[in-house]
Amino acid sequence: MSTVAAPAASKTPETAEQHTAGLRRAVGIWGSFSWGYADVGADVYVALGLVVAAAQGLAPWAFAMTGFVYLFIGLAYTELAAAYPVAGGGHYYTLRGLGDFLGFTSGWALLLDFTIDVSLFALASSGYINFFFPALNGRVDIPIFGSIQLWLMCEAIVLVIFLVVLNLRGIRESSWLNSLTCAVDMFNESIIIFIGFLFAFSPDLLFKQFQTQAPDTYHFFYGASIAIISFVGLESISQAAEETVRPASIVPRTSLALIFTVLIYALSFSTLGLGMVLDPVKPSWQVLAENVGDPVAIIAHHIPFLGFIAGPFTAILAATLVYASANTGVMGYSRITWSMSKFHLLPSWFKAVHPVFRTPHRTILVFSGVALLQVILASLSGQAYDTLGNMYAFGAVTGYILVLISLIRLRMTDPYTPRPYKVPGNFKITHNGETVDIPAMAFVGLAGNIFIWVLVVLTHSIGRIAGPLWLILGWSIYFYFRRREKMPLMGNIPRDWETEQIRVLNEAQEFEYLGQYLDALKRRDQRLGKVRNGNNGATNAKQ
Repeated sequence: MSTVAAPAASKTPETAEQHTAGLRRAVGIWGSFSWGYADVGADVYVALGLVVAAAQGLAPWAFAMTGFVYLFIGLAYTELAAAYPVAGGGHYYTLRGLGDFLGFTSGWALLLDFTIDVSLFALASSGYINFFFPALNGRVDIPIFGSIQLWLMCEAIVLVIFLVVLNLRGIRESSWLNSLTCAVDMFNESIIIFIGFLFAFSPDLLFKQFQTQAPDTYHFFYGASIAIISFVGLESISQAAEETVRPASIVPRTSLALIFTVLIYALSFSTLGLGMVLDPVKPSWQVLAENVGDPVAIIAHHIPFLGFIAGPFTAILAATLVYASANTGVMGYSRITWSMSKFHLLPSWFKAVHPVFRTPHRTILVFSGVALLQVILASLSGQAYDTLGNMYAFGAVTGYILVLISLIRLRMTDPYTPRPYKVPGNFKITHNGETVDIPAMAFVGLAGNIFIWVLVVLTHSIGRIAGPLWLILGWSIYFYFRRREKMPLMGNIPRDWETEQIRVLNEAQEFEYLGQYLDALKRRDQRLGKVRNGNNGATNAKQ
């Protein structure tokens, strides 16, 4: 099948609006990977010091435990982004699988991560800049609040404001520069790991820290739960799926490559850092914990032969990459709120664009204001990185749990949509007369995520308070908006998902999968004895 005409406009306002407001598909395979890497690849620069500070000599095991759970999350996102290549990411999958209220909840939880992405990574970028100006990491005594890193906070505030100005004016780094930064960073990290293991790594030192520098159970689990920070950028690839050319083939390849690349880097840096002599007196983990703002630069600085240049070069590169990751958070505001608004989960007020710059200025200002508030409050707590990491983990795991449940649910309610990639390890059941594959690995991932969520609640004193308060704030906005617009509070607005899926596959030029989808719908209707009503062979069945 070479081409299929787009379906007629849906009778529902949501589908009609999506048809007229689609995003241009221009992202190729390297662009898709670098888009995700600009977000995920920067996370190890931030998470390493936090995890080592908590898990101490068992930090690699903390990364491994969380990485095992992350693997299942990554596979789920890979399947869903390839099957439903639209902007919206986790919130869209949850909306289709579990309905309006939980779709909003997932999106709102991930919005928390986007704001923390900006605040935490602006602080991290400042920390790597201060590799050259260590005095700016010093603490200042503030009445009531005690000792805080005042200058680091001020630097981060300036960086966030600069991002706001850039995004309001519509100025962003070009895709080629983003791709170049990604390539240079991967090369640099690989060189550090290769040279480090070859000339500086001591297995005896590593095993000695395993044996003598193990934390108590509480701190190990705290470190494992905070390690989720290293693996929370997969949302970026799914958010960009609507702008990716031939997503059915590109998204699985880039997602799987990103999953294993980040997992290898996180395990390698934590293992290398503990197996190097960073100080003749202190254990290696303590040195990294004391340099929580720039741990990778500290490791690079101690690499034989290259340390004198690798340390400063890594600090510059890390500051740049981490800051670019903060910028993806600002861009994430517009994508997820745009999607939530068009599906009537948020007021259309958030979709407004500036009359001159044609940017979503209201969303940028509101959520960047939240990010600035987070920078200030976290800094006043005295442990800015740790405080933000607390909330980051809560938002990420909450959204991931709903995405995994949605994957299972969509396998049952929408067995007709072709899945270019399927999570492996399936068993068959019969649901509504259809034989469907249920992913056993999704249940394993769900159990692992629930376990990490419990760890976050039990071990993160700030996260278990600020996270639920964020959800309560979101639910208040949701219920007020839906009541005002006379929409169901806990029910769902009728939506024609079949026509929507035809449109998506057609606009993505995935004509082979579109043909498979139409054939599956035809076989279903013949089995049920229904009469098709045109509309490119799709029914008007609404969910």
